[in-house]
Amino acid sequence: MEESGSGPRIPIIFLHGVGSDKSVWRPQLDHFGQSRRALAFDYPGYGDSDFIAGATRDDFAKAVLASMDALGVRAAHICGLSLGGVIAIALHALAPERCASLILADTFAVHPEGSAIFERSVAASQSIGMRALAEARVDALLGSEADDPIRKEVVETMSRIDPAAYAIGAEAVWLADQSDRAAAVAVPTLVIVGCEDRITPPGLSISLAGLIENAALETISGAGHLANIERPEAFNRAIAEFLVRIEPAE
Repeated sequence: MEESGSGPRIPIIFLHGVGSDKSVWRPQLDHFGQSRRALAFDYPGYGDSDFIAGATRDDFAKAVLASMDALGVRAAHICGLSLGGVIAIALHALAPERCASLILADTFAVHPEGSAIFERSVAASQSIGMRALAEARVDALLGSEADDPIRKEVVETMSRIDPAAYAIGAEAVWLADQSDRAAAVAVPTLVIVGCEDRITPPGLSISLAGLIENAALETISGAGHLANIERPEAFNRAIAEFLVRIEPAE
C-alpha cells in the first residue's frame, strides 16, 4: 500500500490494472494527497501482497475492503483503471456503503473480445515471459503522446509481475460480465477514457456510462489505455472537478 496526505475530506482509493501495480498511481497520490488521504493498493499476488491461489475479482474486492478496515477508512471514493474499474464495480456490489463514489477509468462492464484477450495474454505470459509480453504490448497500451520514459515505466512495471498472479488478474478482468452490477450502481459515478484507448475502446466506456444512472463521461485527449500516467494533469483535473460537484461544500 502507498499513501499520501490526510485531513477530514473523504479519502480516495486507487486500484491498478492487470499489467501494473500500485506504483502507477504516484501522480494521483501526489496530487490528491495535497487535499485528502489518498491510497493505492496492490491486489493479492501483486507488488508486496501475498499470492492467493484461485483468487477471483470478488476476492480482490474483499482484500481492498479488508485493507480499508485495517486503515480505518469507513468509506472512500473508489478509482479503478481497467482491472481496477472491474474491481471497483465488484466492491460496490459487495459493500455499496463503503463507496462514496466510483471513478471508472478505461474499463467496462463486459468486453466483447475478453475471452480471446485472456487466452492470448496468459499464453504469452507463460511462453515468452512477462518482460517480452510487456515489450510486445506497450505500443497498444499507450496513446500517440506517450514518451519514452512512460514506455520504459510501463515495461518495467509489467515485467515485475509474477506470471501466476498475472493469470489470475487477467481472468478477473477479461472474463468479467458485470452488466447487472453496473446497472445497480447507486453512487455518483465518473467514467473516464483515453480517446486513443485501443484495449478498452471509448465505445465500451460509453456503454458502461449508459448502464449507470446519471454517470458522467470524460474523454482524455491524446491518451491511450493508461490515461492516468499518460495525461496525469487532465486525468487529475477530471477527477477533481467531479469531486467538487458531488462533495458537500466545506
